Amino acid sequence: MPYRILMIAPTSFFSDYGCHVRILEEARTLQAHGQRVQIVTYYKGRSLPDLEIIRTAPTPWHADYEVGSSRHKIAFDVLLSWTALKTALRFKPHIIHAHLHEGALIGSALSWISRAPLVFDFQGSLTGEMIDHHFLNPAGPAHAIVRRLERRIDHRPRAILTSSRTAVALLRDTFGVDPERVIPLPDCVDTAFFRPRTEADRIELSAIRSYLGVPADRELVVYLGLLAPYQGTDLLIEAAEQVIRQRPNTHFLIMGYPGMPLYRALAEARGLSAHTTFVGRVLYEDAPRYLRLGDVAVAPKLSATEANGKVLNYMATGLPTIAFNTPINREYLHDYGFYARPGDAAALAEQLLYALNTPSARACAAAGLRARAQAMFAWEDAARRIVAVYDAVRLRRAGERTQALQELGFGRHLESRHLESRHLESRHPEGRHLEGWHPEGRHLEDRHLEGRHPEGRHPEGRHLEMPPTRGHDVG
Repeated sequence: MPYRILMIAPTSFFSDYGCHVRILEEARTLQAHGQRVQIVTYYKGRSLPDLEIIRTAPTPWHADYEVGSSRHKIAFDVLLSWTALKTALRFKPHIIHAHLHEGALIGSALSWISRAPLVFDFQGSLTGEMIDHHFLNPAGPAHAIVRRLERRIDHRPRAILTSSRTAVALLRDTFGVDPERVIPLPDCVDTAFFRPRTEADRIELSAIRSYLGVPADRELVVYLGLLAPYQGTDLLIEAAEQVIRQRPNTHFLIMGYPGMPLYRALAEARGLSAHTTFVGRVLYEDAPRYLRLGDVAVAPKLSATEANGKVLNYMATGLPTIAFNTPINREYLHDYGFYARPGDAAALAEQLLYALNTPSARACAAAGLRARAQAMFAWEDAARRIVAVYDAVRLRRAGERTQALQELGFGRHLESRHLESRHLESRHPEGRHLEGWHPEGRHLEDRHLEGRHPEGRHPEGRHLEMPPTRGHDVG
């Protein structure tokens, strides 16, 4: 039957990055399969015409804010709790679908009041995120308190959806959650929306490059995401300096926020103004065409527990991707990634240079990543899997719920897709075996790094605002 689903989003939805995109795509795909979804979220954020979004009142003392790890979030979550309670009493949901730990904490109270079962969309460790954002000292006394709170929250839902298999192991081994209640639901990507460039895109992409002031002869490294230390932005700028020193016909197109002025100044201080363009926010439906400008993509995120959804957009666009060697990146990119030692800017630069200077490896990775995105990370069947979890958690008897979740066979389903993907990846796009593919994701041909010199330079390295666009923001 169609369900009424109350989603709790303790963030400024929609802000076009990370968890926001997952919330958006889950809600849209559930609606496309006949479910009704209402999203309760903070005061700020951009409303979307195809979603029912209910917002809190602003805080009286601070209506303009940037959400992150902040003490102000306590006030935001109090307001969110009140708004969610009023919405639940009016909406009478069949399911409470909570995102992030704050949402799960609020959702557990609403579940008790409304008797609607709670499903928790887990996208990383609360403690780990607070440490990544330098909001929590891992050696301080508050660490143990937050850790215990996280463990309690993790044990409240009837089922937990995780964005990676790495998160399944974290919940099971670190927080002691029953594995039967943990269902892998990897981040997905719309592979029709994010697609490789074609000859038909040439005029449009040339116009965008011209507007941005990127010389036509430059090879382009693209980044799309938040700009912050835990996202590896500092390391990206450091690596860019090393790449440009050896290969000055390279240009870095850095798209995102909120730290754009800081990182643009950092790039200027390193003498990179002529080889970097900082775009700021990119409208959501324009993100694919901006990514199609790229020759390679980079994803230097440092977090060991959070998902890295930008990688899926790169994959679907057919962009060879350089990333740090973490379990989550391995889960996405598998043998088709160009991997650097985590936190090592020199290693990141080395992999960027290798990818830029090895066209055969780039072509192979591009085709393999696009095929992998289509085979393993498309949204087409995600709604059916989520609804199957909803069906299971609504069963009255605990034993029946456990058996239903086990019988869904998500682990076997994902493993079969994983093995199928390995078979897919062992073939060249034209049918030849990839015998030269290095187990670290690097091709063994053409290892010599050759630099070429540019004929043009970015005019004065100036910051260029976005061309007139329509729709949504992406960062």
